[in-house]
Amino acid sequence: MKNTGFIARRYLFSRKHISLISTLTFISITGITIGTALLIVILSVFNGFFDVIKGFLLSYDPDIRIESAEGNIFSMSPDQMEQIKTLPEVQVLSPYVEGKALFAIKGANNEVVEVKGINRELFFQLVDIEDSITEGVFDVSVRNRKPGIIVHQNLLARQRLSLGDEVVLLSAAGMKNALTQITVPRTYRFELRGSYFLQQISGGPKVFVDIEAARRLFKSRNGLTGIDLKLTDNDKAVQVKSELSAILGEGYTISTWYDLQKPLYDVMYLEKWVAYAILMLIVIVAVLNIVGSLTMIVIQKKRDIGILISMGYSKKDIKMIFRKQGLYIGLIGCGLGGTLGFLLSWLQQVYGLVKLSSAFLIDAYPVLIQPLDVAIILTGSLILCVLASWYPAHHASMVQPADAVRYE
Repeated sequence: MKNTGFIARRYLFSRKHISLISTLTFISITGITIGTALLIVILSVFNGFFDVIKGFLLSYDPDIRIESAEGNIFSMSPDQMEQIKTLPEVQVLSPYVEGKALFAIKGANNEVVEVKGINRELFFQLVDIEDSITEGVFDVSVRNRKPGIIVHQNLLARQRLSLGDEVVLLSAAGMKNALTQITVPRTYRFELRGSYFLQQISGGPKVFVDIEAARRLFKSRNGLTGIDLKLTDNDKAVQVKSELSAILGEGYTISTWYDLQKPLYDVMYLEKWVAYAILMLIVIVAVLNIVGSLTMIVIQKKRDIGILISMGYSKKDIKMIFRKQGLYIGLIGCGLGGTLGFLLSWLQQVYGLVKLSSAFLIDAYPVLIQPLDVAIILTGSLILCVLASWYPAHHASMVQPADAVRYE
């Protein structure tokens, strides 16, 4: 068995003297180390931001939302409801009625708001909103023949409202009837019971009322605008989506948590992989150094190569010597870079060494290390190192023994 690995190590790491070749090899290993470490840290930070944004969005967005594909309001049969509830991944099923309405208060400016009618008990299981109540209580039930309403803290401050104030809502359908039938528009009065504050990444704040009150407001009878589902594991949303499609058939739009905020999530993924492509340039520069250093080794060791061929080493064996050199450089660089990148990411994740502006949602750069990303980085860098050895290896295999010995 030919000891190509031993010869490759001797050519790379000879301790006799420090030469330009050994310097170039050191630069190559350093470049790969820095490149892979930076890639792991940067992609882990992107993963961390994605996880933070996803967490904020899922504090309000459902794991799956079912809506009508044909109109704003739809009805679902009890059998279909039961089939959905029996899916093992479905934890909470929360129907709602939603629409825009004119928000009117005596002595204040009117404005259009997004009204969402919910079942309080089911909604509380879906969204962790109870801790977000800033004033009063989240009570939308009917008391003293008047239903309750919950508004966002910003709306409360903007309209200078107080708990117990009477609020009037007028839907677009009500205004349309008033105009077409020349009648007084039908308004609905609510009692302000509380306010909440949710840190929302996208979409405007909503006004909450009971689902039956919303049905009367929007004249939807027993209809629904949508059904929100909470799953035992949101990573199974795509699987559950396909199961729901089989149950419900056509006529429904089924959206996962990713679909609901797809433009935002897509941009974050794009930024992540663009950063990966840019930072890979550092590794590519280091790889070019590998080509140079290995080519110089071929020139310097031309006589040795000729002797090896005379001793019975084939072209394939000669190529293997130099390819293994590229592999060793890649293994050392990727090993050091992977360790350094993982260590820096872990330190940031645990101790939050690099802080963010106090105005941001979190106090330090978030980090989430994903094994698949680390594998992609290390594999990509290693493949580039091996490919860099192709030209020097081919050049070495073309050496003629007689010529190599004659001119030495």
